[in-house]
Amino acid sequence: MKIRACLTVLLLVNMLLIASDAQARDRVLIVGSSTVFPFSMAVAEAFGQKNGTKTPVVESTGSGGGIKLFCGGADVGTPDITNASRRMKKSELERCRKNGVTPVEVVVGYDGIVLANSKAGPQFKLTREQIFLALAKNVVIDGKVVPNPFKHWSDIDADLPKENIEVFGPPPTSGTRDAFEELVMDVGCEAVGGIEASACSAIREDGAYLESGENDDLIVQKLEANPMTVGIFGFSFLDQNKGQIQGAEIGSVKPTFDNIASGAYPVCRPLYFYVKKEHIGLVPGIKGYLNEFTNEAAWGDNGYLVEKGLIPLAPDQRREGVALIKDMTPLDF
Repeated sequence: MKIRACLTVLLLVNMLLIASDAQARDRVLIVGSSTVFPFSMAVAEAFGQKNGTKTPVVESTGSGGGIKLFCGGADVGTPDITNASRRMKKSELERCRKNGVTPVEVVVGYDGIVLANSKAGPQFKLTREQIFLALAKNVVIDGKVVPNPFKHWSDIDADLPKENIEVFGPPPTSGTRDAFEELVMDVGCEAVGGIEASACSAIREDGAYLESGENDDLIVQKLEANPMTVGIFGFSFLDQNKGQIQGAEIGSVKPTFDNIASGAYPVCRPLYFYVKKEHIGLVPGIKGYLNEFTNEAAWGDNGYLVEKGLIPLAPDQRREGVALIKDMTPLDF
């Protein structure tokens, strides 16, 4: 897996270096979130087929890694678009501006963060407090903050399986990890009490939580191999693999399309992409790709991205996104 990841990064770097030597590129370069990757890839393929132009290159680098590449500069050797499963941070926007990059932000839809395991295993029913206690680096025992001693799910609650806590989850560079820490760990920590807010998102490093990289497909394979292992990823991957894996209830709510769309499911977040204003008119195909993504046939209520698990925005939000692209309105906090 590490070798494959290294080869992917080297390939991307080589493409960018080749592009930087040219006056302009003949195709769009897109990096970023593994969660947004399947949606972005579907749009890239549809755009290439419809327009007879070269299909944009889409790489899954993680939200943080993608934003770092995107904000590295405004020359044509840098990506045109970066996908993200969390909003760009103020510090990242400042770095973009420092390097002459003007990002235009577009919210593309919504997604839920799910905990899932093989259908051959038990159906997990969890609360955010229980998830925090399972994965926190430190917990409170008898009024004292101590390293997490829980080895089995049943150590936390007798009604949970008497099985080892083994969770495959995203690395720190992932927007899914950021959102998981904010929406699950911080909320669970506050409910449990006794831990300083600044330490709530610290995840244990004793082997119970295993960083799985940016390839969510590999997590699905690992879950099938061990029915008691739990994986953390976006709803779209659960939806695309629902024949093999099942999502855990969180707070007695199942991770379904309707529950996420209605806001009933407690762990959901918006998804984004950022386009580099400086590359508009310089690299061919960017505007066409953006128009394809924000076409009702793609991101609308019955669009082909919904079939891949994207939770669509409300119509007025979609109109706002189209206007942002038309006017190339810069991101400003």
